[in-house]
Order: sequence, then structure tokens, then C-alpha cells
Amino acid sequence: MTFTTENDRIFCRQEGRVVAEVTFPQIRPGAVVIDHTWVDPSLRGQGAAGQLMQAVVDALRADGRKARATCSYAREWLSRHPEAADILDEGWQDDPAACRLRR
Repeated sequence: MTFTTENDRIFCRQEGRVVAEVTFPQIRPGAVVIDHTWVDPSLRGQGAAGQLMQAVVDALRADGRKARATCSYAREWLSRHPEAADILDEGWQDDPAACRLRR
């Protein structure tokens, strides 16, 4: 997948339409909140959301920014990837999740 970074969003287009995206608006200088992750149903289960999250981690690391997460997928992914701990804002797990994953 090829991702495009645009302000507070990383996304992938296929055939002219967005098929995956993650948004992370700034909450204060040097910190963002990952508040939305979406993948088109045709790509689910293929690792696209994980690739998006890694792209966010890489972008934040490169900019020296920290993250919080209210998106339930992002929270779960960050919890399972301790190698991304360096981009986490202190107290990041204290924020309530905006929604929950259904399985």
C-alpha cells in the first residue's frame, strides 16, 4: 500500500477513492490524538489498519510528536506494540475510547 500524508491524516487511495485512513489532529503543540481508523471492507483482514498505524508512528517519531488515542483500534494496536511506546503521551491510556471494536 502507498500512503499519503496530508495535515493530520494518512490515507491510501485506490482507483481514485480513499480505501483506508487514520486521522490524528493536534491536541496541543507536540501532541496529537489518534481518533479515527477506517479500512474499506474489501481490505479488512489484510493488515491495512496495522500498516496505517505503523505509518502514523513513523510520522510522529520523525516529527518528535507524542500521541494519545481515542480510537479503539489504535488503542488496541498501541497496547500490542511496545516498540511504539516512545511516541505515547504520558497518561495516554487514561483517555476514554470513542467507540469499541465489535468482533
